[in-house]
Amino acid sequence: MVIENMGKRFPSILVGIAVPAAVAVLLASAGCGHSGGSSATVSADAAPRAAVVKVRHTPLSNTLSIAGEFLPYQEVELHAKVAGYIRNINVDIGDRVRTGQVLAVLEIPELSAELEGSNAGVRHSQEEITRAQNEVSRAEADHAALHAAAARLRQASEARPGLIAEQELDDATAKDRSSEAQVEAAKSALSASRQQLEVSQADQQHYAALSEYSRITAPFDGVVTWRYADTGSLIQAGTSNINSLPVVKLSQVNVLRLRIPVPESLAASVRDGEPADIRVKATDEHLSGKVIRSTDSLDRSTRTMQVEVDVPNRDYKLTPGMYADVSLRIQNDPNALTLPLQAINRGADKTTVLYVNAENHVEEREIHTGIEGSNRIQILSGLNEGDRVIVGNLGQYRAGQHVNPQRSTMADEKYVAEQGAQ
Repeated sequence: MVIENMGKRFPSILVGIAVPAAVAVLLASAGCGHSGGSSATVSADAAPRAAVVKVRHTPLSNTLSIAGEFLPYQEVELHAKVAGYIRNINVDIGDRVRTGQVLAVLEIPELSAELEGSNAGVRHSQEEITRAQNEVSRAEADHAALHAAAARLRQASEARPGLIAEQELDDATAKDRSSEAQVEAAKSALSASRQQLEVSQADQQHYAALSEYSRITAPFDGVVTWRYADTGSLIQAGTSNINSLPVVKLSQVNVLRLRIPVPESLAASVRDGEPADIRVKATDEHLSGKVIRSTDSLDRSTRTMQVEVDVPNRDYKLTPGMYADVSLRIQNDPNALTLPLQAINRGADKTTVLYVNAENHVEEREIHTGIEGSNRIQILSGLNEGDRVIVGNLGQYRAGQHVNPQRSTMADEKYVAEQGAQ
């Protein structure tokens, strides 16, 4: 009765109350009649979106950026082998010299006298050889005459026995044998004279070599980096005095060694021939090179391995002591199976990713990784090419969850950029 009266007095209010109730009844009845199809639609729409990327094969490398120091390719302090006074010195610091160029000349009077004495000894030995040869000739002539006389007497005695006294025959035979011994003695004297000549010549070569050491020459092309002595300075022999003063210091700088300390953790990855990208801040130069040699052992004080790159320096812009920033590609795989770093979840004891299976359910997969680049990382096991993996905001998802996978545009852009750079 009240409702009817209200309907008559306020028809709009009644309509407003009745329509929602009818809608509610219709929805309830529809839900009871078609519960299966409607719930599936709502569940699909409710699945959270997940940005995914596919596992791809890409070139991947790992670089080590470290500072290195330029050193001379060769550097030596030149000492005098014999003591003497500097007669003249022909170079000063900064001078560029060639191999064999005379840098300084020493004055050594006593060595000159010894060299003259050795020359005289050689001449004396040569004269002794000549005299010994003459003695051999004379002894051979005497022996020939006495031998012939003894032979004639022996023939006459054999032809007419008793004609020649036996004493005379014995004397002739003795003289023959004595002359033969004299020939042998003369030949021995000649041999001794020749040996003495060899001794004299060795002495002469010894003093001649020492005399050559009075001229200090450059062992290689380089630059004089320091000068220790002036004209008139007394220089001690470098072989007899460990505190002897050098004459000059010479450095080869047309090629420089760029020495790089590689940390212990990466030492095993550095190999000869690896490319090196070099930037020199002092000269604003960008150079390329490669690893030429390494110590293959660690410095125990710094736990680093010394690696060297040879850098040409034909225009002498680079100087020893300069520093350079070096990038070494220490690991490289031209066809690595990779993922973006944003897809990796590193735990205390394992590394995992969130894999999206064919039914769009999330699975937590443990993986093993290899080379790590600036944006991507190598997958050694746990995934295959083409597998979909969630990238970014990994904490929002859990294993078994149903997701709506969407391709990550950001990850694809990074992949394209990396491919272009490589």
